Amino acid sequence: MKQKILTTREREIFEKLIQNYSTKEIALSLNISEKTVRNHISNTMQKLSVKGRASAVVELLRLGEIKI
Repeated sequence: MKQKILTTREREIFEKLIQNYSTKEIALSLNISEKTVRNHISNTMQKLSVKGRASAVVELLRLGEIKI
């Protein structure tokens, strides 16, 4: 079985990002702070060794971690 890169929360956040949710909208929908959303995104970008949300989304799609 393939090792998953994202935590459940990180996956929830990136699924909302690709649906064009803002950081604020993601925070409200998941009942967490905007800072927590940004931290999850930053942690994911570090895991993937990419700079920027768009690059993270592309890499996650390529790896099959998220789907459009």
